[in-house]
Amino acid sequence: MADSSAFRRRRDIFLSRLGAYAAIIPAAELVTHHADCEYPFRQNSDFWYLTGFDEPSAVALFLPHKPKGEQYVLFVLPKESAAEVWTGFRWGTKGVLDNFNVDISHPLDALPKLLPHYLEGAEGIAFRVGKHPHLEPLVLKTWSEHLQKLPRSGNAPLSLIAPCPILHDLRLRKDDFEIDRMRIASKISAEGHQIVREFARPGMNEKDLQAQIEKYFLEKGTRGPAYGSIIAAGDNACVLHYTANNALIRDGDLVLIDAGCSLEDYYNGDITRTFPVNGKFSGEQKVLYEIILRAQEAAIRCVHPGDNAENVHLTALKFLVEGLVDIGLLIGEVDSIIEQGAYSHLYMHRTGHWLGLDVHDVGAYRLGDFHLKLEPGMVLTVEPGIYISDRLPVPKGQPEIDERWKGIGIRIEDDVLVTKNSSEVLSDIASKSLIDLEN
Repeated sequence: MADSSAFRRRRDIFLSRLGAYAAIIPAAELVTHHADCEYPFRQNSDFWYLTGFDEPSAVALFLPHKPKGEQYVLFVLPKESAAEVWTGFRWGTKGVLDNFNVDISHPLDALPKLLPHYLEGAEGIAFRVGKHPHLEPLVLKTWSEHLQKLPRSGNAPLSLIAPCPILHDLRLRKDDFEIDRMRIASKISAEGHQIVREFARPGMNEKDLQAQIEKYFLEKGTRGPAYGSIIAAGDNACVLHYTANNALIRDGDLVLIDAGCSLEDYYNGDITRTFPVNGKFSGEQKVLYEIILRAQEAAIRCVHPGDNAENVHLTALKFLVEGLVDIGLLIGEVDSIIEQGAYSHLYMHRTGHWLGLDVHDVGAYRLGDFHLKLEPGMVLTVEPGIYISDRLPVPKGQPEIDERWKGIGIRIEDDVLVTKNSSEVLSDIASKSLIDLEN
């Protein structure tokens, strides 16, 4: 089990920010893969963040309007030996009370009867509408019944809000426990990249490399890959979310690997490296790689308290466009090219995203017209790239692409923690300098 004190601290903060609203946070449901077979279970990240409980179908109530000792209630699947033979161990209501610091536990089938009682006295309900179709009818029915009683009772939860702004603001700023976990996730992910690069040879299949890196993740005790690993050789690297991973790797190809592990408690790494499979960049490959590496290094220098993710992106973008102008793949003034988006056939994504329990983690990037300032404890990826192919039309006024550039796709991605005064690259043991990638 994960550190129970970390979850208790989070619940205390969440309860304090709810005011007098009652929050209903459901666990994930099992998802059918085909026929009666299900995908491996993956817990809902919001539910996990507050509970550390890794079973499906549970429902957590957070009730700041109730007395101490009655504020954290968990409804769970009951102990049932016949079900456990098929799907594995369940904690049950007693196990939850004894091991998860729950105030009160109930079997899941008691929720319809008891939910009205637990919502009594709350000023409102915090529940994510549109996300939990199995539970939403019960929540809305219970709320409606309370509102109908309002003229007689004089007391009812009057409004329904989403808990996301509170929860996701908490999740955006990692505490010391989470930072330690993310260091481990990034380290294992980076080690996997090192191993697969040394393993790779011309004539292999992309799946050979996928098997190697995911094997390492599993050997290190993780859940496995945090997302569908991208193993893209040659022109396949120009497909941003390429996951077929079944092509022959040819001599002279660059191989782009975008892969990271997910720990047992769901913290993730997300790293991309691009390297020449034969140990030597061609002239065109090297020129583009150097542009992207300079852009990434400049963008990482922007990761510090008080800056923002938008400036991280714009810094990388300016370096990329300047480099592409220098080599003739773009023409014009750099600022004008950026303003017109005339680079977007070569670079069509943002330079990063938040990272945490979700690979594309929750949290705002801007509040109204203002970009959210970076603060210690935030973790984001920095991942500029260039992708040269015929898949997108060349914008008007930009030069047609010479054949010698086509089929080159390069991305460099690191996981970066905002620290008190600067930043820490959590994935820095994965080599990315030219001297380290060539042999």
